[in-house]
Amino acid sequence: MTDEVLYQCKVYSAPLSICVIRVFNLCNLCIMDNLIFELNDVYFSYLKKFPALCGIDINIRQGEKITLIGANGCGKSTLLSMIDGLIFPDKGTVKVFGKEVTENDFNDEDFSKNFRKKVGLVFQNSDVQLFCPTVKEDIVFGPLALGVEKVEIQKRLDELVGPLDIADLLNRSPHQLSIGEKRKVAIASTLIIEPDVLILDEPTAGLDPLTTRHIIDLLIKENQSGKTIITATHDLHIVEEISDFVYVFSHEKKIIKSGKPDEILKDEQLLRDHNLIHIHSHRHKDKIHTHPHLHLEHHMD
Repeated sequence: MTDEVLYQCKVYSAPLSICVIRVFNLCNLCIMDNLIFELNDVYFSYLKKFPALCGIDINIRQGEKITLIGANGCGKSTLLSMIDGLIFPDKGTVKVFGKEVTENDFNDEDFSKNFRKKVGLVFQNSDVQLFCPTVKEDIVFGPLALGVEKVEIQKRLDELVGPLDIADLLNRSPHQLSIGEKRKVAIASTLIIEPDVLILDEPTAGLDPLTTRHIIDLLIKENQSGKTIITATHDLHIVEEISDFVYVFSHEKKIIKSGKPDEILKDEQLLRDHNLIHIHSHRHKDKIHTHPHLHLEHHMD
């Protein structure tokens, strides 16, 4: 595209400054075309009286790994629900794939179905997603509802059971599973839809280190295949691996800082101010002392 512009400038003897401007504008257009979520000055309150988001501005591009961090109750899960089209702003705008969306758009069956094919959410509480008699029925429920052929669904299922190590779970009741097993099944029930965007709310909360490692590896693999990954987490150990860009939420339900993961993780005062550094206690000569620890290396090997 830029070569074509420069060629036309040469042929028509256009000044170099004009050529540069045209190339710059084209590059900006390409970047804009890559935007899949645009939130501008978004506010939201539960029951119109409990603020949950206050003036949120976020742009998310195709193929990015975005992570939201912050203390409990700072608005991370609310934002994920809004991106997933489950709730809508009291003020401000949300654009999805270039279109400003409202609740009325999701009342349109064709729009809603197309959106659900592209965007998948893994809830923090896996029990919200698991309601069928067996694990297999839960996993295939989504693509069946979206009209995917049964042969294709079986193919997708076969491709998921190995990496997630859930082959032995397929005929069991979801409510008999451990927290980690439920989390893997919930992720499978979202991945089988083959969404372009994968949204995860605290995907490693309460999991053992090995299961956490498997989920991190899975997210990295999905991103390498072109998926956009949006994650909310308290687990700073995994942030560097699963993030291109990090947003830090404050107690005031605002984005207090954003940046590359290494920049955010080095700012200990920021992390301490927003309850993101672990406080450990140690006994020294019959006295207990407390001090903060980051321990960022735990899952990095």
